[in-house]
Amino acid sequence: MSLSESLPPSLDPAIAAAGGANAESARPRLVAGWLLACCALVFAMIILGGVTRLTGSGLSIVDWDPIMGVVPPLTEQQWASTFDKYRQFPEYQQKNIGMTLPEFKSIFWFEYAHRLLGRLIGVVFLVPFLYFWARGYFSRRMVPKLATMFVLGALQGLLGWYMVMSGLVDRPHVSQYRLTAHLGAALVIYAYMLWVAMGLLFPQRQNSEAGMGRAGFGIATFVFVTALSGGFVAGLKAGLAYNTFPLMGGEWFPAAYWTFEPAWINLFENIAAVQFNHRILAELVFVAVVAFWWVGRRRRIPDRARLGLNLMAAMVVLQVALGIATLLLAVPVSLGALHQAGALVLFTFALFTAHGLRVP
Repeated sequence: MSLSESLPPSLDPAIAAAGGANAESARPRLVAGWLLACCALVFAMIILGGVTRLTGSGLSIVDWDPIMGVVPPLTEQQWASTFDKYRQFPEYQQKNIGMTLPEFKSIFWFEYAHRLLGRLIGVVFLVPFLYFWARGYFSRRMVPKLATMFVLGALQGLLGWYMVMSGLVDRPHVSQYRLTAHLGAALVIYAYMLWVAMGLLFPQRQNSEAGMGRAGFGIATFVFVTALSGGFVAGLKAGLAYNTFPLMGGEWFPAAYWTFEPAWINLFENIAAVQFNHRILAELVFVAVVAFWWVGRRRRIPDRARLGLNLMAAMVVLQVALGIATLLLAVPVSLGALHQAGALVLFTFALFTAHGLRVP
């Protein structure tokens, strides 16, 4: 005799209801886990994009084929054809003239891996989305959010190719404007998915002071803007100049800051100005996070927010150290990648803290 047969009939519906309730409560956690897995892939995508940039690999694939491009060259003839295409563009003709096929392969694989990971993210997002949707796991409010994520991801792929195109015309360098837009879009997608996932895992808002909540959002926004300024530094390769700290060329304020006309162009196209702005923003983020931590430790805030606050304070110290080391050593690939990863980790902790400080 089974357990259900041994129980009074009146209890059977209660057990069924309890089982249904447990399954229902598990759905948000499953969806959140899927979104966090997508976040992890986007995190890896951003770091791999930085490595691709640091190794000078971003212009090695000169066409965009979302479908057939998933298959790399497999034969010597295919490799020779791919290399011949590359040699028709400015990066080879002005920068890498005389490059051999083995040297070309070494940069090709970075860009190929970056594009392949982008396609993988699309599959990892779309397939579970269709499954969960068919099974009724999404609330009516969730579907537009998830559709927005998918559209943003698709547009990000187009933006990436638009960025690459800027380096295939006259100069073998991508536009710092398009590079920063590409980075910013990736950060927005990452933040949006993470925020929705945290909303599923922590649906209840806990008591917190409104001022702390606003400050949390302000800190996260500040970290985002500072990361964007790093996009201009990367786009102009400004980290290869003024490799001293805290002075720049022996000056607290570089004399070359206002070299270009009109004046506003200096903020985005002048190496001295771009690097100085990134330094100042990073220093201000450091001060703001430490001050926020100092104030927060004396306030009544949720335990989750307090954890985020402590993690953010520790990370900002490490991130500043990584930034200074990267600058002094003229941006080695390993440190440059770690510095970019550190920025994303700090951004993650800032979002986690801000989410925990939401006011009911």
